[in-house]
Amino acid sequence: MRLNTISGRFAALTMMFVILAELFILLPSLASFRLDYLESRLERAQIASLALLATDESLASDLEAELLQNADVFNVVLRRNDIRQLVLSSPIPGPIAATYDLREDGVLQTIDDSLGTLVTRQNHVVRVIGAPVNQAGQLIEITMETAPLRQAMLDYGLRLLGVSAAFSILTAVLLFLAAQRLILVPMRRVISHMSDYASAPEDGRHIIIPGARLEELREAEDALRSMQQTVTSSLKQKERMAQLGQAVAKISHDLRNILTTAQIFADRLEDSADPKVRRAAPKLVNSITRAVNLCETTLAFGKAEEPAPTLSRFNLHQLASEVIEAEVLAAEAAGQVDFLSDIPATLTIRADRDQLYRVLSNLMRNARQAIEATGKPGTVEVGAGEGDSDWWIRVGDTGPGLPDKAKEYLFKPFTGSTRRGGTGLGLTIAADLVRGHGGTLELLRSDGEGSQFCIQIPRGAARSELRRTG
Repeated sequence: MRLNTISGRFAALTMMFVILAELFILLPSLASFRLDYLESRLERAQIASLALLATDESLASDLEAELLQNADVFNVVLRRNDIRQLVLSSPIPGPIAATYDLREDGVLQTIDDSLGTLVTRQNHVVRVIGAPVNQAGQLIEITMETAPLRQAMLDYGLRLLGVSAAFSILTAVLLFLAAQRLILVPMRRVISHMSDYASAPEDGRHIIIPGARLEELREAEDALRSMQQTVTSSLKQKERMAQLGQAVAKISHDLRNILTTAQIFADRLEDSADPKVRRAAPKLVNSITRAVNLCETTLAFGKAEEPAPTLSRFNLHQLASEVIEAEVLAAEAAGQVDFLSDIPATLTIRADRDQLYRVLSNLMRNARQAIEATGKPGTVEVGAGEGDSDWWIRVGDTGPGLPDKAKEYLFKPFTGSTRRGGTGLGLTIAADLVRGHGGTLELLRSDGEGSQFCIQIPRGAARSELRRTG
């Protein structure tokens, strides 16, 4: 049994508290023992005096001395019929140091007298007064030494402490065994489950099955089970995402090669004799170029990173118009969504044009699809402006708003989609791209009247660049 264990400390504390309790019991016990000792001396002295009174004659000195020796007193005084009579007597070795009247002493006084007897090592002569047995008089008075009384009290106290020590040790051992069986064994079971689970957290077979009878341990096992289930589920989801990322990266690699070939053929359409083809050719080339860039960034996303933005100055109104034009073409079949732009025609910002196109395209496409899902007409509006420290872009819609679950996991991949069949990657990628600019993407509102997102891009980097080039 070691003191650095719970059971060892529990047993040590038990022994300490038992001994402490016995010490509080010891003083009253010693006081009671002293009282019994003195009353027994009074009774023996009364019996010795009755032997003399029964004869009505004086006893021989040697017989009187024997009676006093058997009673362990020096003299005996009886008061009967208001007459005080010295019945037995012998020489007293010294002056009387104290008088104790057992008829009047209370509990506290008795305890105080007991402590005084224990701490006084010198042998004194004391007078003890008490009531005779069977009402054989008014009182009986004896004189005696304190040394035998003190020694008897010490012997009794040592025996009591010995019994207390044995009792405390036995109690501690029993409590130690009980703690081992009822507390430590279930705790070791929990620790063993934790170790097994830590070795293979993705294995659901290592999740603990609560079975403790103690309420506190059962609560701990329930909490551990809930945590293990959450961790295992998260690990499995991350594993699936990693596998999906590898698959997407492989598909994007092959798709990039296909689009590169298509881009070469699209470049030749600019030489077509058909004027409509020549007008459509630049848009087709731009679309294929963005698709190639998207494949390349998807490869980077599969490596858990987005490429750093390539900053340049461009007209935000033109960029937003391109995004709106592409969404208008996608919404022509339904014909229920109108697009509005409230961006100043001269507003110029400094950012990565392709990445910002992807961000706006994701936000507007989500807004369009949310409105189309209701089957009712709606509007998507984009606005922008600039302040002293940043540029801001807001994209709002008159759709049905986002459900609470979608708000909770809005920017987490594969969890924030509200559209059936959606992956939830659009907002995740958009938020990552905005963070790459040092900015933020947040949901300003979402209710029954629609949703509104806000993009903020700091101007600090742009101003530093202007100072360097100016």
